[in-house]
Amino acid sequence: MNLIKSTGTFSFFTIISRILGYLRDILIAIFLGTSFLADVFFVAFRIPNTFRRLFSEGTFNAAFVPSYSSELVKGEAKSNRFANEVFNLLFLVLLALVLVVQIFMPIFVSLIAPGFIDDHEKMNIAINLTRITFPFLLLVSLASFFSAILNSHNRFAEAAAAPIILNIILITILFFAKLFGDKLVYILSFGVTFAGFIQLLFLFFFVKKYFKLELILKFKISNKVKFFFNKLLPSIFSSGVTQINILIGTIIASFQASAVSFLYYADRIYQINLAVAGIAISVVILPQLSKHIANKNKKKIDLIQNKALELSLFLSLPASIALLIASDEIISALFGYGQFDEISVTNSAKALFYFSIGLPAFAMMKVFSNFFFANHDTKTPFYISLISVLLNVLISVYYFRSIGFIIIPIATTISSWFNLLILFFFLQKRSLFSFSNLFVKRFIKIVFSSILMGLFFNYLVILFNEELLFENSFKSFYLILSVILGLGFYLIVSYLIKAFQLEDIKLKY
Repeated sequence: MNLIKSTGTFSFFTIISRILGYLRDILIAIFLGTSFLADVFFVAFRIPNTFRRLFSEGTFNAAFVPSYSSELVKGEAKSNRFANEVFNLLFLVLLALVLVVQIFMPIFVSLIAPGFIDDHEKMNIAINLTRITFPFLLLVSLASFFSAILNSHNRFAEAAAAPIILNIILITILFFAKLFGDKLVYILSFGVTFAGFIQLLFLFFFVKKYFKLELILKFKISNKVKFFFNKLLPSIFSSGVTQINILIGTIIASFQASAVSFLYYADRIYQINLAVAGIAISVVILPQLSKHIANKNKKKIDLIQNKALELSLFLSLPASIALLIASDEIISALFGYGQFDEISVTNSAKALFYFSIGLPAFAMMKVFSNFFFANHDTKTPFYISLISVLLNVLISVYYFRSIGFIIIPIATTISSWFNLLILFFFLQKRSLFSFSNLFVKRFIKIVFSSILMGLFFNYLVILFNEELLFENSFKSFYLILSVILGLGFYLIVSYLIKAFQLEDIKLKY
């Protein structure tokens, strides 16, 4: 396997999905802005979308791939039997969960958006919309199961391309938004669930080559399947800690008008980089790292771990600096149209600024967690993540009354850096990871390249100050131009000082 090539393949489709996701969100911003309907839809969409991220962005892989890879070594029959047992149990559990939540939806919505309770209209719409979107949880979780099988066979493109379906369907609906009026949020919600069904069919078409599905509706739990499910819940929590923190932030933010929307739009921006710098890398390295750990190939293990961390920093550090420098200009250029006014831009930009401080931590957490997962250890990251989430909740709740919604990205960032440091401590303590001399040299060069890029990007923002103003109709063009020039400058500097070398692209792992 070639780490950069495989990451590039996964990242290409992920970036296409994120770009389409941005187009979807700018259309939502134009038609809904940060109105109460936007808040209600984002709450209804946040739950299935959070589970999509939890399951499809490497979390399910963390538990499944090492176990499935171990069975693959023993032959196709055993791996297929194991996969079918997991699928059937997963299907029954998720189906039961969806049915129970549908019955008790008013209580469920009260828990995820307690700030809506006093507003009966807002609450009723939120309940109705969440009822429509919630089946997406079942569909996307099963789709993630198929993705994990494909990833285990080093097929990354199909799994990365699947989320594009959701964005295409929602964008299509939004193009006809004026026809739907106030019913737009309902049509969008139906679109979410329909997209989950199409996504499942899309992945099933590709996975048939590697997996023969046998639907047996009974609880059959072998020791191997028990072991897998014992790993699954901790891996969902630990690998998806950033998404869990954001979900908690949404719950707390529901007490302040429009705060859910401010956080949602800020979240959309930094998630584009996180998809590549953290998620893509962690998904790609896990199958090979699991195999090398099983074979006790220390040289390959060290090589993959150091290269994964190096690539994560190479991508996340300059992005974090750019977001810190131009958070206002970025939000304004990407979303500042239609119902999305200057106050919305200012508040979303504040959230983006504090989220961006945590971006390198969000990315490296995904990579560090996979070092544990590849060793069949999901409990250590789970306990660390649990403490991190509790820290996030304590900070958010304690300061929310005095500071407002802005404490949520601050608390998320603080808890994420805490999480990363504790993960690193335990990796060192258990001798599961060590820095290579080459990594240390590259890290210094990456930091230097990122600082130079930051200075150059800041100059571009000042140079195009007038063109990037909120009132300017072509501000997005100048932002894209600045990003392209800044990225080009960063790559040239990195190449000249050897923070990145072309030989890395051809290196096999």
